[in-house]
Amino acid sequence: MVDRRGSAGSLSVQRSTEFFSGYLDELAFKADCASPADLVEAAALVDRAGATGGKVIVVGNGGSAAIAAHVAIDLVKAAGRRAMTFNESSLLTCYGNDYGYANWVAEAISSFADVGDVAVLISSSGESDNIVNGAVRALEMGLSVLTLSGFDATNRLRTMGEANLWVDSSSYNVVEITHQTWLLAAVDYLIEQDRNRLD
Repeated sequence: MVDRRGSAGSLSVQRSTEFFSGYLDELAFKADCASPADLVEAAALVDRAGATGGKVIVVGNGGSAAIAAHVAIDLVKAAGRRAMTFNESSLLTCYGNDYGYANWVAEAISSFADVGDVAVLISSSGESDNIVNGAVRALEMGLSVLTLSGFDATNRLRTMGEANLWVDSSSYNVVEITHQTWLLAAVDYLIEQDRNRLD
C-alpha cells in the first residue's frame, strides 16, 4: 500500500525547492540586466556629488522608501558620503497635505536640495507620479539624477536621468530586490574605490 501522505509530502517539498531554485535563478538573471559599466556610471554620479560637497537624496515609495533609507545610511556611515531621504513621517504628511501626494517629492527636493546634489529616484513601475514629478523638479534645479525602475520598458522614469537602471520584471519583489542589490553594490564599490585611493 502506498503512503499517500508521504508521497504528497515529498511532492510538496520538491515543488517548494523548485520554486526557490527558480526564484533565485531569476534574481541572479535580473541582477545581470545592468552591465558593470551601467553600475560604474551610477556610482560615479554619487561619487561626483561627494567630491563637490554635494549630497545624495534617495527617494522611493513603500518598499522603495525602505531601500532608500538603507542606501542613504550606508552611504553616510560606510561610504562617508552625505546622504538623506524623506522618510520622516511629519515631513511626508506635511508636504503631502500641503502640495498633494503627486507633488510632495518635488516640493521636498525644492526645499532640501542644493546645487551639486544628486537625486536617486526609485519607482518599481517607473510610473509613480510623485517620483516622476520629483525627477522633473530635480532636473529643473540642475541636479544630477539617477533613476531605478522596472515593469514596462517605456515607463516614464526610465529615461529621465543621467543614468537609468531598469529591471525587466513585473514582480514588485524581484524589482525591489534587484534595485537594492545594485545600489548597495554601488556603495561597496565606492568603499573599495576609497581604499584603493589610500593604497
